Amino acid sequence: AAGQEPILRRFQEERVPILLGTQMVAKGLDFPGVTLVGVLAADLSLYGEDFRATERTFQLLTQAAGRAGRGEVPGEVVIQTYSPDHYSIEMAARQDYEGFYEQEMQYRSLMGYPPCSQLLAVLMTGEEEEHLHLAAEYLKGFALRLDKEGKLQVIGPASPYVGKVNDRYRRTLYIKSEDYGALTRAKERLCLTCARQRM
Repeated sequence: AAGQEPILRRFQEERVPILLGTQMVAKGLDFPGVTLVGVLAADLSLYGEDFRATERTFQLLTQAAGRAGRGEVPGEVVIQTYSPDHYSIEMAARQDYEGFYEQEMQYRSLMGYPPCSQLLAVLMTGEEEEHLHLAAEYLKGFALRLDKEGKLQVIGPASPYVGKVNDRYRRTLYIKSEDYGALTRAKERLCLTCARQRM
């Protein structure tokens, strides 16, 4: 954003000794004079509703760690966390990409998450929370009735991390299957049903 450019320029020119920021500080910035990076509450992103939360946490921490020691002076990274034993944080602290990949793939295989399985996320929005809840439950029931062969797992509806945007409530329904064809057929039927309801 244009508002942060003067701040970043002053920091790069070493007129400001400390820079506090959000995730944007971790991404794509190159300051050779940075010798210490601190990450507070590093585990907050671990517990989001998205199955990629551990991957995002690992990514953010490795990017933040990469900000320190880019110049001639070695750098140091301090991570504050309530989950120091979580593999995402342990592997990020060690910059162990292969170790993280192995652990994450075991987790995703166990839970049936992509790429080990297929996942369809259906985001529903509405101005009235009660109507949205009823519609979401109807859609869930319809998805379960579509599953004649027992190949689909329907999860939700759940409120996303941000449950309301621009005065519209939000709900998410997840449908998982190892059979891509079954998931595609379910998606087509759901889209057809929703289109008919709007007519």
